[in-house]
Amino acid sequence: MGMYLITGATGGIGAAVAGLLAERGHELILAGRSPDRLAALSGRITSGTHARTQVLVRERNGEPGAVRTTTSPGTARTITLDLNEPRRLEAALAEAGLPDRLDGVIHSAGVVDLGAVAEQDADHWIDQLMVNLVSAAELTRLLLPALRAAEGHVVFVNSTAGLRANPKWSAYAASKFGLRALADSLRAEEPSIRVTTLYPGRTSTEMQRKVHAQEGRVYDEDAFTDPATVARALVAALETPADAVVSELTVRPRGRQRS
Repeated sequence: MGMYLITGATGGIGAAVAGLLAERGHELILAGRSPDRLAALSGRITSGTHARTQVLVRERNGEPGAVRTTTSPGTARTITLDLNEPRRLEAALAEAGLPDRLDGVIHSAGVVDLGAVAEQDADHWIDQLMVNLVSAAELTRLLLPALRAAEGHVVFVNSTAGLRANPKWSAYAASKFGLRALADSLRAEEPSIRVTTLYPGRTSTEMQRKVHAQEGRVYDEDAFTDPATVARALVAALETPADAVVSELTVRPRGRQRS
C-alpha cells in the first residue's frame, strides 16, 4: 500500500479522495486548516465501515490480476497547514516529521472569491494566488525528495476555470492557469514522477455553494457532479499502470458544455 498526502482534505473532493484511498488500505497524511475537522475526517475514514473486502490488482499491462482481500482500511494522520502562509510551510512540515517516501501528493485545497477586474484590489489577488498556486508550488518543492524516492505521483486538482476565464473569475482563473503551468513544468523537469492535472467542472461542494451566492443564483447541488464521482476519476488516474500517466483529465457535469 502507498503513502499519500492530501491538502484540502476536509473539503468535498479532498474528503472523497481520502475516503477512497483509505478503503484501498493506503496510509494517508491529511492536511487542512482545522484540527477538529481533520480529526473527525480521520476517524470517519479509518473506521471499520470504510473497510474494503476485495481489491482487484491489475498487472503492469493493465490486465486484471489477482484479487486481494483486505480486512481493514488504511491509516491516517493529520497535519494542520495554513496555505495562506507559504513561507511557513517548510517549518510546519519539519515539525510534523513526514516520511522519507511519498507515493503521491494530491493538491486539493483551493479558495475562490469572484469579482470584476475593476473591483479587485491587491489583497483579493494575493489571497487566491497564495492558496491556489504558490502554496502548491512550495509544498511540491519541499516534498520532491520523498516523491523522487518513491517515484511518486503528483495530482493538481485544477478547475475548468484553468482552461477558460469567464467574467468576474480573473483572479481565481489566473491562479488555476498558473497551476496548469506548474504541472506542465514539473512533468518536464521530473521524469521519474507522474504528474496529473485534473480539471473538474462545477461540483457539488461548499465552494460551489459560495460561488452561487456570489453569482446571485440559487444553488442546486443535484445539478452538478458529485465529489465522489470526481474522486473516482482521480483515483483511477493514480491507479493507472506504471508504464503510463494520465497527464490531464477533465470531468464535467453531464450535459453541460462549459462551466
